[in-house]
Amino acid sequence: MALIRVTKEFRFEMAHALWNYDGPCRNVHGHSYILYVTLAGDPVNDPDHPKNGMVIDFGDLKKIVRENIVDRFDHSLMVSALAPAATLEAYRQHFGNVIVSSFQPTCENLVADIAATLKGRVPEGTYLHSIRLYETATACAEWHASDNR
Repeated sequence: MALIRVTKEFRFEMAHALWNYDGPCRNVHGHSYILYVTLAGDPVNDPDHPKNGMVIDFGDLKKIVRENIVDRFDHSLMVSALAPAATLEAYRQHFGNVIVSSFQPTCENLVADIAATLKGRVPEGTYLHSIRLYETATACAEWHASDNR
């Protein structure tokens, strides 16, 4: 068989604020994120197997990404744990779903976090090839397995 890559698109809405940043993104603001998850593997080559011809059932990929990424981030506010405790508490009191992350919630760090989260959750016989996360219509960050061995 041939190694094949399959990609699925996901969308979620999330707000963030960049602690100690010297531009307007230090303020709480939101984005309509578009996430592309690409897995690679050999398609199943067994006529008796229900997934014959597939690297992964797109429904299975959807379930993995929804449960581990989209459901976690959608309609949340992500802020860095480096922000003062009083600021974090104010966010928690004002917003319903606050994620306090160990990293600055930039698009670059989000894509690395998504990759780390998904790497161990893909089915046997496949591997996470790449992640592309659009923060705006014209700006994205990418993670590739080949760059992170």
